[in-house]
Amino acid sequence: MTQVNRNKAETFDSLLRRFQRRVQSSGKVLQAKKIRFHKRDVSKTKRHDSALRREDKRKSYEYQLKTGQLKEEFQRKGPPKR
Repeated sequence: MTQVNRNKAETFDSLLRRFQRRVQSSGKVLQAKKIRFHKRDVSKTKRHDSALRREDKRKSYEYQLKTGQLKEEFQRKGPPKR
């Protein structure tokens, strides 16, 4: 924890500025940002399962489109992705 003691006849603005400099130089802000925006690596099996699920959904969508089971408003625009 960063601590700053107020000197005699020191204004609040200068105290705040000194505190901010200490916090910045300690690197705590950068460390907090790294922790906040860190994404965990997804395991290989989860990625594989997700890819299989997407492929099944795509095949199901194409089948429904060919057989006329989808309404006009639900059809995607453009060719299906491969």
